[in-house]
Amino acid sequence: MARFEAAVGRYIHLIIQGIEYRIFYEESGQGIPIICQHAGGGDGLTWRHLLDDKDIISRYRVIIPDLPYHGRSLPPESIEWWKQEYKLTKSFLFDFHLELCSALSLERPVFMGNALGGFLALDVALEYPDKFRAVIAVGAAQRGGPATLDTFYHPNVTNDYRRTNSMYFCAPYSPERYRRAVTWGAMQSPGPITKGDLYYYFREHDLTGKLDKFDTARCAVYLLTGDYNPTSSVEDTTALSAQIKGAKFSALVGMSHSGMAENPVVFKKYLIPILDEIAKQPQ
Repeated sequence: MARFEAAVGRYIHLIIQGIEYRIFYEESGQGIPIICQHAGGGDGLTWRHLLDDKDIISRYRVIIPDLPYHGRSLPPESIEWWKQEYKLTKSFLFDFHLELCSALSLERPVFMGNALGGFLALDVALEYPDKFRAVIAVGAAQRGGPATLDTFYHPNVTNDYRRTNSMYFCAPYSPERYRRAVTWGAMQSPGPITKGDLYYYFREHDLTGKLDKFDTARCAVYLLTGDYNPTSSVEDTTALSAQIKGAKFSALVGMSHSGMAENPVVFKKYLIPILDEIAKQPQ
């Protein structure tokens, strides 16, 4: 018997930094809006389990966009994008999400992101505390650290490498069917896009000297990090949380880089109390 899920996918045209983009996004539910930002080299499928979860969509409006050049958001047709190197910048990410919020008439939504999206969640809370009521940063860190970006775009970096590398980024306790889905998603990202995404991740995100500037009374900050995460450790995130006055941190026990995708049932147990707390905050 056929079964329809609650999610609906649509395209929206946004003008960002003078260029028109055709953006694909999915949404479902009603109530407090939650924007979910995917990781670098990924797309909105990372967050798909939230879209059909009755406990969540009965009270929250979940919105999951694909960034330009990712998933079903193709490169813009108005420029010769293939003639320039793709680099994802913090200013573009800010403008993208502010424009999306405006176009969808979202009033102080929750911003939730994973990895690259988790980094962005903290940058959003710091720079735009009055635009978002709370951020949930999954796998976030103070900075990305040094890296050679060419490592992520090289003839030897095949889909087999992406598959095995993404499996390494999953916790061994996560159900295999979900881990396999994560590896499938990792194989969909072109090398130049993964490299360009990590320009923001490794080069532009840096909260050094800024952690005392967060105002969690204006925009609440929640941090979640898997205890198997090889890029942002529980110890690092604990130290980060201690330096952001009012921030709240929970370790995702038995999870790694993308808990919402690799073990959605357990991830939900950590997410629901946070959403309940956000819902009780005065607006």
